[in-house]
Amino acid sequence: MSSWFTSSSSEPSLPSLSFPLYVHAPTTTSSSLPPCPTSLSSLNSPCTIDMTPYIPSLPFTIPPPVLLTFLFTLVVISFEYYLDYRQRSKFRDATEPTQLFEIVEEVERSQKEGDKKPLVDRMKEQFKKSSAYGLDKVNFSMIQKIFSLAETAAYLLLGLFPYFWTLSVDLGSKYAGWEEGQDDIKISCIFFIINTFIGELTSLPLSMYSQFVIEEAHGFNKQTLSLFFTDKLKSQALTYAIGSPFLALLLKVIQTMGERFYVYVWGIVLFFSIFMLTVYPEFIMPMFNKFTPLEPSPLKTKIEELASKINYPLTKLFVIDGSKRSSHSNAFMFGFGSNKRIVLFDTLLKQVNEGELLSILGHELGHWALYHTAINFAVTQLYFGAAFYTFGEFQRYPHVYSAFGFQVDSVPLVVALFLFFQTVWAPVDKVISFLLTMNSRACEYQADKYSIVKLRQTGLKSGLTKIHLENLGAMKVDWMYSMYHHSHPTLGERLKRMGEEEAKLV
Repeated sequence: MSSWFTSSSSEPSLPSLSFPLYVHAPTTTSSSLPPCPTSLSSLNSPCTIDMTPYIPSLPFTIPPPVLLTFLFTLVVISFEYYLDYRQRSKFRDATEPTQLFEIVEEVERSQKEGDKKPLVDRMKEQFKKSSAYGLDKVNFSMIQKIFSLAETAAYLLLGLFPYFWTLSVDLGSKYAGWEEGQDDIKISCIFFIINTFIGELTSLPLSMYSQFVIEEAHGFNKQTLSLFFTDKLKSQALTYAIGSPFLALLLKVIQTMGERFYVYVWGIVLFFSIFMLTVYPEFIMPMFNKFTPLEPSPLKTKIEELASKINYPLTKLFVIDGSKRSSHSNAFMFGFGSNKRIVLFDTLLKQVNEGELLSILGHELGHWALYHTAINFAVTQLYFGAAFYTFGEFQRYPHVYSAFGFQVDSVPLVVALFLFFQTVWAPVDKVISFLLTMNSRACEYQADKYSIVKLRQTGLKSGLTKIHLENLGAMKVDWMYSMYHHSHPTLGERLKRMGEEEAKLV
């Protein structure tokens, strides 16, 4: 195996860019002035001083593929850092969001039954808490970005990919008798486990700080250290147990199916996606949370009636014990084909009334009725198909891998896959992610409208406002930050749009 950043002598190498600490002075100059004498006493006229010996430089070079990958990461993180800065200024601004308060007051006037305390008064009380929570999160996000940049630099500049591959080869050889070249797929599974474990290990301090400092400080954390680490161990074990065989199958298909391997890979990814849609909620989620069937009650009857109204094939209703980890609330639907289930967080049942809960479920049912779920699934499959097709084209340029510390003619397939998604596909992924975020925001408006217009639910506005309050959602949001990061429109935007839809029904 070649040393870091060197290429095979039998293959043409890529040009490299030297990265000095300062800019090198030229060794030759177009000036007609003579060089300066070594002794100042001999200096009688203008001359040129050669500063090259005095300018230090780094003892290594950075090939263009590595440089471009790092620069792209730097640009993305810098842009996101700028967005965080914009949003942080919103959280630091103590001026109340009067426009949002006015919209909420209008919501309350339209409700037939009021709560003990007006929503707008609760919002005014929660404004400072919401801003403090948001400020802590955005500051933490900025720290995470610096860590991410440092981690990327370490992988690229210190040659961690070649090192982890060599370590995987050594472990496979020592404990299983595997040989590089003959047992690469098996060794690739070790490589996958090492990378996953290192990633989890390096992110652990940040995860603990987020959970036990930020979430704890704002009253959301209900998790114990024991439960936290138990969840981590379960997640890692499942990742290795499911991810390793899937990766091995993927690599085998890429190796044996020729230039059109991406067609077969797409089929495998499609099957795996359907498999996980079925298995994950049925067997994996119960390993982390307790699912209790919703007991017979007027609420259960009304939910079943709402589902049957649009022929949603509801088979089971569950309540999940989300409160044992967090006081955040949620509701979701899952299932494949005619076997659908609805899951309600126990925290949600305490935060909204019956009419509001039905309206929120009407919104979720709207996603299904408007084929948002099916379209997202199809787009995901197209995404993977395009990614693996592009990977096949990328394989035509093996010299790129020499920039990352590998011999051109012996790049491990799993490493090629990792590097592809980290380099060539990274800009494409960012663009697609942004487009999907924009589409998701449009889908949220459509689902809101479906609940109000099609299902004639009247509690969606107050229900979403209560959830926003209970979760200390941001009340002042920078438009650019929201457009880039948020898959849902802001609360004010949604309430305003829903008010317009309700006005059309009058």
